[in-house]
Amino acid sequence: MTKLIRILAVIALLLLVACGDKELPAYQEQGYVFGTLVEVSVYGETELRAKQAVSEIMQEFQRLHDMLHAWQPSEISELNGSFAKGESAAVSAELVAILRDAALLSKQSQGLFNPAIGGLVKLWGFHADEFKPVQPDEKQVARLVAANPQMSDIQIGNDRVQSDNKSVQLDLGGYAKGYALDRAAGLLRKNGIRNALINIGGNVLALGRHGKRAWRVGIQHPRKPGALATLELQDGEAIGTSGDYQRYFMLGSIRYCHLINPRSGYPMQGVQAVTVLTRGARAGVLSDAASKPLFIAGVRGWRAAATRMNVPEAMLVDAQGVVHLTAELQKRIEFTDKNVRPQVEP
Repeated sequence: MTKLIRILAVIALLLLVACGDKELPAYQEQGYVFGTLVEVSVYGETELRAKQAVSEIMQEFQRLHDMLHAWQPSEISELNGSFAKGESAAVSAELVAILRDAALLSKQSQGLFNPAIGGLVKLWGFHADEFKPVQPDEKQVARLVAANPQMSDIQIGNDRVQSDNKSVQLDLGGYAKGYALDRAAGLLRKNGIRNALINIGGNVLALGRHGKRAWRVGIQHPRKPGALATLELQDGEAIGTSGDYQRYFMLGSIRYCHLINPRSGYPMQGVQAVTVLTRGARAGVLSDAASKPLFIAGVRGWRAAATRMNVPEAMLVDAQGVVHLTAELQKRIEFTDKNVRPQVEP
């Protein structure tokens, strides 16, 4: 229940910031998919037209949820079963395209974005709707790290997939929300909807404008209720945040989040949140996937990781709450706390 309340607070924050003073979009609808709340706002359309378009999006979200779920029956979980047996499996053309794209992003990130480490994610207890404090056996963690599951271990054909490494277990949780954003944007455009805001658990993509102004969204503060900062999203832009404050548990005074360092096998420490601003045909996917390697790279490596992922507008909040951001994002962002003194890194 606490987790749901926190998610509701994040959604409420984004709605408040996006809608502005008393002005509301013509139509809004919420749902619960991908283990989080999703919300679509449509501006400047009749309720009937907007409702029909959003209904199609919600159905698409549920379809993707059912296809990409890592631990409930799905196309992904069936494929993971085949990998564990060393067998090949027939997969849909859509999943083939997703896996190829995820493999390219993993290579670009030098393996810090690694959807093949689902075994480690499961070992740490994050293949569940509620997270209980667990301390995996160090030898089990070491064995999975030594097995070194990588996206490059997967042989992807036109309709069949297999892995040379039986330890490969796919978890596309760092990709699926972004992919769904892009799918939703495509459906809206197909239906002639020009102005909308799509929010999947804090990954947000904007189409057009909110009347005479741009869509303004909030970036959740990783340790306090409300927004750390706000910014305006232009047509086709997306923003994504990876944080240690939604999917996590505490053991003593130590916070263990779902963002696992594939090189150590342990949840990443030293970072509270990373936010990236993206644009283009794959803005949604990049807003989701690109934030992960920056988070895993940590304070020392996040800027180089941002360059590798081609995201010039990025921000990291370290364990002490110090804000680090690129000069490009500084031009766009407005901090709600005027006492924030960000460290700008060109």
